[in-house]
Amino acid sequence: MTDAHLRSRGDRSDGSTRDMSYPPLPQALVVPVYDNHTHMEIADGGPEGALDWREHLDRASSVGVRGVVQVGTDLATSQWSAEIAAREPRVLAAVALHPNEAPELDAKGLLDEHLAGIESLAALPRVRAIGETGLDFFRTGEDGRDAQIRSFEAHIRIAKEHDLALTIHDRDAHDAVVQVLDRVGAPEKTVFHCFSGGRDLARLCAERGWYMSFAGTVTFSNAQSLRDALITAPRHLIMVETDAPYLTPTPFRGRPNAPYLIPLTLRSMAETIGTDASMLAAQIASNTELVYGAWDAEPITVEQ
Repeated sequence: MTDAHLRSRGDRSDGSTRDMSYPPLPQALVVPVYDNHTHMEIADGGPEGALDWREHLDRASSVGVRGVVQVGTDLATSQWSAEIAAREPRVLAAVALHPNEAPELDAKGLLDEHLAGIESLAALPRVRAIGETGLDFFRTGEDGRDAQIRSFEAHIRIAKEHDLALTIHDRDAHDAVVQVLDRVGAPEKTVFHCFSGGRDLARLCAERGWYMSFAGTVTFSNAQSLRDALITAPRHLIMVETDAPYLTPTPFRGRPNAPYLIPLTLRSMAETIGTDASMLAAQIASNTELVYGAWDAEPITVEQ
């Protein structure tokens, strides 16, 4: 395998530029946690400033982020994620076809073949989740929704057959995602990654025992509905993530994100809830291990 990044994050689509430098290290957490959703295969920070996966993990370790779930979005990034997890004890992998990949693959007649590739990866010991999968009605129109739903249902089946967590991407599709989960039957451990709903969805997730993972968006000034959802969510169903290199928390919004910035989001969450950051960190660490298992439960199988 190659250690090189598979993709790069460019400047904004409107042609404007952003600050490409990584933010400084935050104050370390007293009680360590995990970043349960990150994309270390994506280069960010400009041509000279991109961090490789080892640098990401070393910085994260230095501030109390003891491990990450590296998440695939297509067959290539899922293979990369599984291979990194096989050689690095601080990494577990999630593998899937992103919902926005499904219509294009279906149009080419490749969706079933790529789903079979994901199922093969699901059998690997340090692959602990199927994701990110789900529905995205923001980028995909009506003509691509059937393929998204078929792909989502296949991922749910794979997660249940391999007894893995399911990591859901849900953008502008709350009702449809819930309908599919209710119709097909959600896996025992279901995580709404980068939770984007309000109080109503938080209550529904709580009723069904689904986990809600909050990203840097919960720190944004215009995201009061997310903070309301966080207050509503039972603490035993809360997790934290970066979705790096995207969604960098305040006060560094727009700059490259990375697992080492988890303390900023966690401390903001603790303030919103009205609790001590260490107490929240302990709860979130426990929740995360309940979903994915222990990071050291399976040995690495590939030499560094």
